[in-house]
Amino acid sequence: MATTISPAPDYALEARGLTKRFGAFAAVNNVNLAVRRGSVHALIGPNGAGKTTCFNLLTKTLQPTEGRIVYDGRDISNMRTSEVARLGLVRSFQISATFPHLTVLENVRVALQSGKPTQWQFWRSLSAIAPLNARAMELLEKVGLADAANLTAAELSYGKKRALEIATTLALDPKVMLLDEPTAGMGHEDIEPITDLIREAAVGRTVLIVEHNLSVVSTLCDRITVLTHGEVLTEGTYAEVSANPEVITAYMGGVDDE
Repeated sequence: MATTISPAPDYALEARGLTKRFGAFAAVNNVNLAVRRGSVHALIGPNGAGKTTCFNLLTKTLQPTEGRIVYDGRDISNMRTSEVARLGLVRSFQISATFPHLTVLENVRVALQSGKPTQWQFWRSLSAIAPLNARAMELLEKVGLADAANLTAAELSYGKKRALEIATTLALDPKVMLLDEPTAGMGHEDIEPITDLIREAAVGRTVLIVEHNLSVVSTLCDRITVLTHGEVLTEGTYAEVSANPEVITAYMGGVDDE
């Protein structure tokens, strides 16, 4: 169970002294992070900076070696991913995570079923989940996929698959949405529409995003935390961090990411 620490009027998600060791190697070392409620916050850094590990710790895919993760004023450090998702902390993945042989509508409907009485009742007729179709179509309309509702997810372009993932994430009604490299692998023609979708999805929510594309970060994010060698190098607005000589040096000398 989550332990209440203190009221958190300003911050929706915090890391306090977050550390993850793999043997003697500290992939994340004493990271402090505070994501302001209602903001879009980016976690960036050169390849090998520890972004992926930090993101996996915050979303409970990994357990921390030391430190705390605080969500909405509660310590969730020892909770499972499924438990924090039910609290409203929901993530997407860098690799497309749709059901390829289900239709676009069915993909969103599966997400909408989460937490509903019919979630695991596979013997029920389709009429039992038909009321979810209207909400699924609303979400598809929001991400520009209403016309593709009856296509299978496998038939979508890569950019549209990422739009479908945003729809399924929104179907879980997240309070805090964590996006892992949402524009990774996209052509230039897809990046701007996905950026616009994230901006719209962020209204009324808190968003933490790991992103390599700094042009996306510059137009989308209110605050940026820069990691290098598993530690926080600096934090600030895009103008502040992009002008920081240490940040410039770190990006020029990166190595392969984990």
